[in-house]
Amino acid sequence: MDKIKIYTDGACKGNPGKGGWGALLIAGKNEKELFGGEAETTNNRMELMAVIQALAALKRPCDIALHTDSQYVLKGITEWITGWKAKGWKTASKAPVKNVDLWQQLDAAREVHQIEWIWVRGHAGDAGNERADQLANRGVESI
Repeated sequence: MDKIKIYTDGACKGNPGKGGWGALLIAGKNEKELFGGEAETTNNRMELMAVIQALAALKRPCDIALHTDSQYVLKGITEWITGWKAKGWKTASKAPVKNVDLWQQLDAAREVHQIEWIWVRGHAGDAGNERADQLANRGVESI
């Protein structure tokens, strides 16, 4: 399997409001930048969309080191999702899971790849995270 590093980030001007997502994919010396946006969204949706779009860009199964500054994405995919699925996409308090459409897309996408989920502190000088942040802001500007 190809080894890929992915850095993702989401941005929102107002929450809800105009939002963008960005992803930086690195395979050896090759890099690919992705970004996009939505007119009315939330920061959490953009964080999820960044990961979903990054994984969708891959043409075959890969061994991925995925870096995110979103505790929502990290904990959601590594801790909470098992319980949500077992409870029919309900939270512990029996409320519907927010952003269930995106969580289901991410759940399906992660089955294709071997992913190591890595949390990085946002705006703390990590070069990949800083670039993903810039791409997310470009996504906001593209609306």
